[in-house]
Amino acid sequence: MTQSWDRIYTPHRLEYLRGGNNPDRCPFCAAPDLDGSEELDLVAHRGAFAYVVMNLYPYNAGHILICPYRHVADYTDLTDLERDEIARLTQEAMETLRVVSGAQGFNLGMNQGSISGAGIAAHLHQHVVPRWGGDANFMPIIGETKVLPQLLTQTRDLLQEGWISRAE
Repeated sequence: MTQSWDRIYTPHRLEYLRGGNNPDRCPFCAAPDLDGSEELDLVAHRGAFAYVVMNLYPYNAGHILICPYRHVADYTDLTDLERDEIARLTQEAMETLRVVSGAQGFNLGMNQGSISGAGIAAHLHQHVVPRWGGDANFMPIIGETKVLPQLLTQTRDLLQEGWISRAE
């Protein structure tokens, strides 16, 4: 039997899935603690109960995750305050991405449990993926490569500035 697809191995991602330098720590619990002190601080915005972080392995430029600070796996286990802030941050993220990147649409979603495709099932996170006309071009299909136009830290900086401008 022959497989019709190629495989892309990403062994560097395993360190991320294991919690970075601390394999006993969830990467979504560790992310807000970086607080600008490390190059991998990809937090774009902080709320009281949840935060916005750049996806280290984005599907598209500007792909962000909205995570509760609390280590909780299931949407039904969120408190009302956490649920409401995740919803509000999703709206703010969409508005901010429209301003800073001209996003024309979005894919929003949560994968609940590893069986549904969650890479880190133990810590709930909502994906916000900006979309543009023509962003699904030939590169991923023919070249089997995704092209991102800027570094994650540059995108994070634009989002942080955009969030501040929204608040003013």
